[in-house]
Amino acid sequence: MRERPFPELPGVTHRMVPAGEVELHVAEAGEGEPVVLLHGWPQHWYMWRKVIPLLADRFRVHAVDLRGFGWSDAPASSYEKEELASDVIALLRALGAGPVRLAGHDWGGFVGFLATLRAPELVSGYAAFSILHPWSRTRLTPRTLARASYQLVMAAPGLGSLAQRRTGFLSAVLSHGGEEGIRSRAERESFVAPFREPARAEAASRVYRSFLLKERAALPAAYAGARLAVPARLTAGTEDPVITAALLTGFEAHGAELAAERIPGGHWLPEQHPAAVAERIAALPGPPAAAASAA
Repeated sequence: MRERPFPELPGVTHRMVPAGEVELHVAEAGEGEPVVLLHGWPQHWYMWRKVIPLLADRFRVHAVDLRGFGWSDAPASSYEKEELASDVIALLRALGAGPVRLAGHDWGGFVGFLATLRAPELVSGYAAFSILHPWSRTRLTPRTLARASYQLVMAAPGLGSLAQRRTGFLSAVLSHGGEEGIRSRAERESFVAPFREPARAEAASRVYRSFLLKERAALPAAYAGARLAVPARLTAGTEDPVITAALLTGFEAHGAELAAERIPGGHWLPEQHPAAVAERIAALPGPPAAAASAA
């Protein structure tokens, strides 16, 4: 529950922000134009711990816990990515900061794509890390199934929740993922701890169940003709075992100012290469001068 202490990070404050039907936890630091950060699985706001200090000297940073994760509300809902994107859109409006630089990692990256497509007036530029884009198409082969086998465990009713709560499954996931993984046992524990709560373990399981059973086939078709109206960059690590080069192809065709790249690193780029991640977020275009002064 929310009685769990927050991991400590100098200069960071915490608050709950109403976002539609849920309250989302937001960790905040710095002053200046707004930057909003979205985490992935199996993490929460603290995955940005090495990036936040690199941005907070120039920006007002808002690191968000998605629905069901960290310290945010965890209702028994669908956890479809459109639902999570609706939360993010409501949060951006609640912050009242005008158009923001938005960035997301893993599932937060996918949710950020959907939020940017649906509400481009709230986003001045978008950066996604270690995730496929909404138009990615994958073929099911023995190799891709092996790489994504953890998703089958996560999506299984009962098993996905149990694996997170009572085994070393999550710590093993965080220890791998290319390059050196997340080596610190204390840092891995900060991410594992929330999933010992049944509601949060079930929320994460539904994130995968909804994707495999419905969204994997439906979302590429639903967004086939959609184009990003703001500049965006998609970045993945060359050692990422899941987000391969093939999943980045076709991205640039869906907007006027889009770029995809691979850089040295594994899946956990914000932890492994925080300076490279911060540089790409800071390089995004900011809000128009009028919007920035109003905020």
